[in-house]
Amino acid sequence: MKPYTSLKSILAEFYPLHRTLVSDDQDKTLEIIGSYMPDSSNYTVETYAPLTPVWTWKVPERFVVHEAYLEIEGGERVIDFKTNPLHIVSYSLPIDGTFTFEELQSHLHFNEKRPHTIPWVFKYYERVWGFCLSKNDFDKLPRDKKYRAVIKTEFVTDPKQGFKVATAVIHPEGGVNESAGEIVIQAHTCHPMQANDDGAGVVSAIELARRLAENPLPAGSMSVRFWFGPETIGTIAWLAHNENMILNFRGSIFMEMTGNKNKIAWHHSRQHNHVLDRIANSVIKDIEHEERNFADYPPNDERVMNGPGVNVPSLSINRWPYDEYHTTDDNLDIIHDEMLSGASDVAEKIVRIFCSNYIPKRTFRGPVFLSGNGLWVDWHVNLALNRAIEKIMMRFEGEHSVFDIAEQVGLDYWTVRDYVEKFRKKSFVIPLPIPSEAQSS
Repeated sequence: MKPYTSLKSILAEFYPLHRTLVSDDQDKTLEIIGSYMPDSSNYTVETYAPLTPVWTWKVPERFVVHEAYLEIEGGERVIDFKTNPLHIVSYSLPIDGTFTFEELQSHLHFNEKRPHTIPWVFKYYERVWGFCLSKNDFDKLPRDKKYRAVIKTEFVTDPKQGFKVATAVIHPEGGVNESAGEIVIQAHTCHPMQANDDGAGVVSAIELARRLAENPLPAGSMSVRFWFGPETIGTIAWLAHNENMILNFRGSIFMEMTGNKNKIAWHHSRQHNHVLDRIANSVIKDIEHEERNFADYPPNDERVMNGPGVNVPSLSINRWPYDEYHTTDDNLDIIHDEMLSGASDVAEKIVRIFCSNYIPKRTFRGPVFLSGNGLWVDWHVNLALNRAIEKIMMRFEGEHSVFDIAEQVGLDYWTVRDYVEKFRKKSFVIPLPIPSEAQSS
């Protein structure tokens, strides 16, 4: 596990790479991420053969760009992929031809609202060809000249150069608790030359992983699985190849756009009022934030994890909106370490509560002899907990989780959990895991 000076410094290593669905630079990005993940997390890269069916989709081919440029007749080069990977439409078809401006115009893309920027445009599945440039440069192009467009690309189907995703798992203190299941933390890696969308979410997730490794969750908690890969199709391909894991997932959090100066926004799960939603609300309610419905803009991989036939309750955490989105202005200048780590703070608080939560089921009958078993709470020391003891014990019927009980009695989760743990250590309650809502088919 490599040390780092700041989260932004990690992002700076892979931000400029030509990261797309399947590319050499995507592979390099996953290697960089792995170098910063905790050594104990068993960071693993999985590879899937191109064109393999994955549910209703197919695994995409590797996109190789040998060169791509646009020249005005006479040889003046006005666009060149070598100077910026955003100059080419992602997954652009090859072309080598001469065109009038009118013939070329539909293949040129720019951003009207930010005329000085190059936009990021992708046509993964449409398979057209095109270039991206600033509106300012577009306006300067002569209309009465001919242009030579050259795009030399390949779509490689060699299984050895297949589609890659990476996962890593942080276990609680004492090791894995199989019955507790896992929460999945996701961040995608496929946006070339985009710092906030999507590199920021990646480094916020790395920071979360390192914190959970350095300060493990309590024994018996869920494990935390981290996932990195291309947006949408990455999660689809991974789940399609690992369907046996789905029932083990208790929840998921997708992280992106965490580095810009904006308040935290969180999106509900599809269930909307799942315990994961209520925990997120309890964590975020006292900070400036925006609350949104499931899959409100910008929707991402939570639509897969919490989608049909999977149904793992999934939240999204981001700092959307921001004006630089999908342009060359989405660069390191808009990234701030305190924003990146602030998103890690929010995710960590949610994860620590959700993963350590369980359902206490009583083994006793009648009122518990509190003082005789070290369970009495002196009202001089903690009046609120003293007054809540009976209410807490009445909820040990195997129907309420520790978080539910804390909500119902109006006390802090950790205060209630610490107290319930005393009952568990006396074998007066047994811990039942939070049930899975996931579907395997």
